[in-house]
Amino acid sequence: MINSRGYAALALAAAASSIMIAAPAEARTAASPARYAWLDGCPKKDYTVPCGDWTLTLRNGKHVALKDAVVHPRGADGKTDKEASAPIAISGDGSSVGYFRESDNKLVVRDLAGGSVRTLPGATAKLPKGLGMNDLDLAFSNSGDKLFIDYFDAASKLKSVVVDLTSSKVTRINGAEVMQGFSPDGAYVLTSRITADNTTEFAVYDADGQEVESRVVPQVVSNNAPVALNDDGKTVAVVITGPETTSRARLRTYDLSTDTVSDAVKLSYPPEAEYPNRITWESGDGLTLWTSRTDAEGTPVAAVQRRVNPDTGAAVRQDSFKFKRGLWTWWLPGD
Repeated sequence: MINSRGYAALALAAAASSIMIAAPAEARTAASPARYAWLDGCPKKDYTVPCGDWTLTLRNGKHVALKDAVVHPRGADGKTDKEASAPIAISGDGSSVGYFRESDNKLVVRDLAGGSVRTLPGATAKLPKGLGMNDLDLAFSNSGDKLFIDYFDAASKLKSVVVDLTSSKVTRINGAEVMQGFSPDGAYVLTSRITADNTTEFAVYDADGQEVESRVVPQVVSNNAPVALNDDGKTVAVVITGPETTSRARLRTYDLSTDTVSDAVKLSYPPEAEYPNRITWESGDGLTLWTSRTDAEGTPVAAVQRRVNPDTGAAVRQDSFKFKRGLWTWWLPGD
């Protein structure tokens, strides 16, 4: 699987109106949330390349091909890279998907239940000058009502943006900060950056792009992943994985306002060949954890979604499914 992810950060700017465009017929009937997005892999000489359409596998088992989505990214020079895949993102609840549209190279968001496709407002729909499609990253808030875009310019001068898809409000912050995730309600965003002392600083921004918390975090937080920010804007959950593959992953919480780390609790899912991909707080005290299961060769073959009790580490399975064989890449909800 080729699935690298950088994160964008919360931002502040002027709003613009969005454009609604009719969706293709095959997506208008998709009322079930997405389980994952994927691209097939096709052989080329002695290796594989991405091929076919970006496709969503839904919770009801159906497949929806995103025929309007760019598969092979275009660079800043306009050339298409046939051996790479263009960015895509799915909201945590599986209701929305964001991607570049093939017809005009603009960023759009598709509502799977309603079947509509929305062009992002104003300049946020277009690539900044000098960047290609793979020089940015996309991620949604859990409900899909906000989308952040992180630009990977060499000087880190371009502001990262978050688009409120309900109001079309756009906010911006320092492009040198890396997005780690939204709070469950989308009111806050967690970012990180490497300081001049080679330490890691976490910061939390509110809906107006104002920094509300900022602190250099201890190594037990900075050296582990995934992490998640709670609705209170200060509590960070972090999954701890040790070097021994047979040891159980553990969960700690970190309070940014007081610089305190909780005791670790062992997560109850099986440790063998299963690895944490993403964790998010639910609105309340629970967490949602996504893990991937691998075969004997280390190839991911399945995904599992669990609800985690942060006090006990109990991880109750909510969903699980096998990946289609021979994939080039796949993306889970929240990726």
